[in-house]
Amino acid sequence: MTESSIHNTKLNDITQWGIRAAIGVIFIVQGSGKFAPGFAGMLGNLGIPVEMQIPIALAEVVSGILLIIGVLSRISASLLAIIMLGAIFVVKGAENLTGQGGYAIDLVLLAGSLWIITAGPGRVSLAHLIKKIPRCLH
Repeated sequence: MTESSIHNTKLNDITQWGIRAAIGVIFIVQGSGKFAPGFAGMLGNLGIPVEMQIPIALAEVVSGILLIIGVLSRISASLLAIIMLGAIFVVKGAENLTGQGGYAIDLVLLAGSLWIITAGPGRVSLAHLIKKIPRCLH
């Protein structure tokens, strides 16, 4: 390997972790807020069973943590992509991309989740350190 390709590989690894970490932190913060009683009320107003409050909040927080550490990243990102599709089409109504109540950030999080699904966790991840984890679970 040339010095340039080694540098590019390290930069790619760090960038891949940075994207995973940023998306993970956003979902941890947003998911933590969904444990509040007001979120259950919002779900009820949307016609979504209020019993979904805890599973949605847990899915966001746990998946965010798993993305940061880089284990079960594809499964976590798949779950988060489904949640983002629900946020865009059910919660936001896919009417307003920008502005108040827009779904622009949801679309970016969906795109990031889809990228993680296709790219995997990368080499800066717990899955890469633990060689015994099957690749399909990375």
